[in-house]
Amino acid sequence: MLGLMTVDSAGDLAPPAPASKEELLVQVARGDQSAFGELYDQIAPRVLGLVKRLLVDHAQSEEVTQEIFLEIWQSAARYESTRGGASTWILTMAHRRAVDRIRSSQAGRDRDTKIGIRDLAVAYDHVAETVEVRIEHERVERAMTRLTQLQRQAVSLAYYGGLSHSEVADMLQIPLGTVKTRLRDGLIRLRDELGVAS
Repeated sequence: MLGLMTVDSAGDLAPPAPASKEELLVQVARGDQSAFGELYDQIAPRVLGLVKRLLVDHAQSEEVTQEIFLEIWQSAARYESTRGGASTWILTMAHRRAVDRIRSSQAGRDRDTKIGIRDLAVAYDHVAETVEVRIEHERVERAMTRLTQLQRQAVSLAYYGGLSHSEVADMLQIPLGTVKTRLRDGLIRLRDELGVAS
């Protein structure tokens, strides 16, 4: 690329003014590698700084910055100067790419956490559970002794024997209403004996 040489006030030739980022993007879209190198030199520190502010991790920031410049190389032809400056286009791309990385990392952590929780063997104290069941069983047995013989018989057949109210009535040869009354009264008394709130 030919650059215009300017003459400074002392009459010496000054180096050409650097191309703008917009001009460089147009050249990159044509496949100009030297223009891409110059564009990289001009904006890479700002891109890396933006990405690093979002990601914090330096290694990930460098990786994402590399992905951004690869995307710039591949998609420079899509840049439209009428829609904004080149710096804005590149930094917007960088911001989006960094946010995507954050979301992807968070999704990975969430997935790992869910799998970890699913696979986590929950500590279970069989001895304590057995003792609690035995104590509860003894409390129920003591409470059952406080029922009348008729109530105890109906409750035992219905709840321990697994019989329906009709089956209990048939077995004891008493009316169904009587079975229901005995069960209701027996359960109320059990509840009171066990100190269970209704």
